[in-house]
Amino acid sequence: MLTKRIIPCLDVTFGENGAMVVKGVNFVNLKTAGDPVELAKRYNDQRADELVFLDITASHEGRETMVDVIERTAQEVFIPLTVGGGIHSIEDIRTILRAGADKVSINTAAVKNPSFVREAARRFGSQCIVVAIDCRSNTDLSAEGKRYEVVRSDGTPVWYEVVIYGGRTPVGIDALWWAQEVESLGAGEILLTSMDRDGTQEGFDIPITRAMGEHVSIPIIASGGAGTLEHIYEAFSLANADAALAASIFHYGTYTVDEVKRYLKERGVPVRL
Repeated sequence: MLTKRIIPCLDVTFGENGAMVVKGVNFVNLKTAGDPVELAKRYNDQRADELVFLDITASHEGRETMVDVIERTAQEVFIPLTVGGGIHSIEDIRTILRAGADKVSINTAAVKNPSFVREAARRFGSQCIVVAIDCRSNTDLSAEGKRYEVVRSDGTPVWYEVVIYGGRTPVGIDALWWAQEVESLGAGEILLTSMDRDGTQEGFDIPITRAMGEHVSIPIIASGGAGTLEHIYEAFSLANADAALAASIFHYGTYTVDEVKRYLKERGVPVRL
């Protein structure tokens, strides 16, 4: 049986004092959480399975990902590193991989140019290409973009709409349909973030996570909403996610990666200790 992965996420932005990890709620009201390299070292020592490094304002600000920070992080960690944010071309991917990343995460560029996913997978292999899907529930079931209906945790029938540019721009694309598309284009994995739950620490969005796993055969990383050990357990037991990504609970010391894994192990979830 494949082990389930626990993945801390470093949302990074660039300010007057350089690169800093930040965390907000529903993609806004960002607060500083620490230095990206120092946090990466901490999670490496805690035996995280992977790290995800997201330059969350690169696409919105029209700049490239912070390669120097990636290089410094890669020198300090010895677990797989996925990097996303501001990646728009084959050359961007090549630069990120040369800086020390093992995978790249594509979001906005994939939506704007789906053939980019196919070309990236052909050049670097599907195992390198993660498509990040940010989405939020939409109650307008007559909307043109709706393809699939999902029943939200509160019983409301909705569809999930893809958003880009760090959650700023809804694009009228059904997230479940888009997941099927990127799988057919060669993506090796999907990083699914529910904006409705991001930063709330109220638990993962189980309905969309479970539904996406039923629509595609590639691995799904659940993201958005982890606040307790039980929430992470639910991502595996109720939504059958392949990995759980979390930020706040790790950055602010609520739990360590080791604590999460031991909790899961005790409940029969296969993890690597």
